[in-house]
Amino acid sequence: MSVSELFGAVQASLAADQDVREDIRKVVQVLEQTAREILTLLQTVHQISGFKEIPNKCQKAREHFDTVKMHLAELKTKFPADQYYRFNEHWRFVLQRLIFLAAFVVYLESETLVTREDVAAILGIQVKRHIGFHLDIEDYLSGLLILANELSRLALNSVTAGDYTRPLRISSFINELDSGFRLLNLKNDSLRKRYDGLKYDVKKIEEVVYDLSIRGLGKGDEPSKGKMLDK
Repeated sequence: MSVSELFGAVQASLAADQDVREDIRKVVQVLEQTAREILTLLQTVHQISGFKEIPNKCQKAREHFDTVKMHLAELKTKFPADQYYRFNEHWRFVLQRLIFLAAFVVYLESETLVTREDVAAILGIQVKRHIGFHLDIEDYLSGLLILANELSRLALNSVTAGDYTRPLRISSFINELDSGFRLLNLKNDSLRKRYDGLKYDVKKIEEVVYDLSIRGLGKGDEPSKGKMLDK
């Protein structure tokens, strides 16, 4: 093979790779738009009148996740199944946002922590790595850390809305989440930095709970050392 033929083959390979990446980017852009629509919908729960609309907003958000499923199914067709980690930097950010949004919906509905399997079901993807397009464990954990930050904001806005018991329940939930993360030996730099942010979220919520306690609000669910007493 001559030098020109060699570099011609290289150029063809690079062009094919670029075409794959461009196809991926087009689908990711649509996913990003859908994620923004879901976030905009859920952000209304922070408003004073938004708490009454939580069931309705969650139902509408789940309808948007049907669209997410469709686009993720399309995304899976844009690259070879065994090359997930070659291209996943294109969709990693939006996937983490979608994981957070799914976790937020589940929390608003039941005040429970969504499992990795349940997130995968909501998004219409797999959990097992060998299948190809799957819900990476580090992406799942990143989504939970984004949720913690959102709940710290919800705790503060709950007080503004006159809901004094919700911050206490959020405090209990976040402390349990923090305890879970403390069991992990996080080696991913980005994930470890996000976990550092969880400490500030815990502190922020504890300050809200403390302020409620000294004002005599939210009694019946009094905090104990940053956690809530069992009912």
